[in-house]
Formats: sequence, C-alpha cells, structure tokens
Amino acid sequence: MSMSTYLPGTASLLEELDKKLMVLLRDGRTLIGTLRSVDQFANLVLQHCIERIHVGDVYGDIPRGVFVVRGENVVLLGEIEEKEEVKNKLKKVNVEEILEKQAVQQAEKEEAEKLRAKAFRERGLTYTTETNYEDTY
Repeated sequence: MSMSTYLPGTASLLEELDKKLMVLLRDGRTLIGTLRSVDQFANLVLQHCIERIHVGDVYGDIPRGVFVVRGENVVLLGEIEEKEEVKNKLKKVNVEEILEKQAVQQAEKEEAEKLRAKAFRERGLTYTTETNYEDTY
C-alpha cells in the first residue's frame, strides 16, 4: 500500500483540504465549512463556516465566518455534499426561528429530566443527568 492511498492519523486530513466538511463537536454542535488548515493535533480552520441547528424536520444556519476548532473537540468529521433530495426532506428556517425552536426543545428536555429524577427519588433511587460533555467522545 503506497503512502498516496493511505496516510495514518491526522495526515489523512490533508487530503480533505479545500473540501466542504461537516464537523460534529463534543458539545453536540454541528459545523459546516471549507477546511483551510489542519495541524498535527487535528486542530482545524474552517472558512465560510456555519453552525447548523436541527430541530425535528427544520434546520437553521448561523454564519460563523472563519472558525478554529481544537482537535480534541471533534467527534466526527466528513466531506459533505448537500443533495437536493435531502434538502427537500428538511425545511430551512431563519436564525431567530431555529433558535426559538431549540430553546423550546431544550426546555422540554429539561422538564422531562426533572420528571424522571422525581420518579427515581420517589422510588429511593438516585438519578443523574449526563449534561457534561467533558469526558464524552
């Protein structure tokens, strides 16, 4: 196997330079942008970057410009090709609307967690929520 077909580790990211990538971060955010630079720690520089928020079958994009991502915060990344059939399944909404929907979704999730914790307490059990992404990969 020659080096041109397989590069181990972060060196393989060099093949992704100037391509449009989707990057999933440890805190759950999704970024889409053009990879302009990468180093030995897999730190990334994304140009024309947007943060995409999905709620149900709608999504919204927040322009972020040039975005530097620490390599340790990357969970997943890959080349993205936005196809029409995928776009037709999701409805794009403006930033204010998607942020509002995200806030409602978060409030619903927190309320469900409170109810779950209460049910556990009533049964003499301890329930902890996993809201810290520090150790999650």
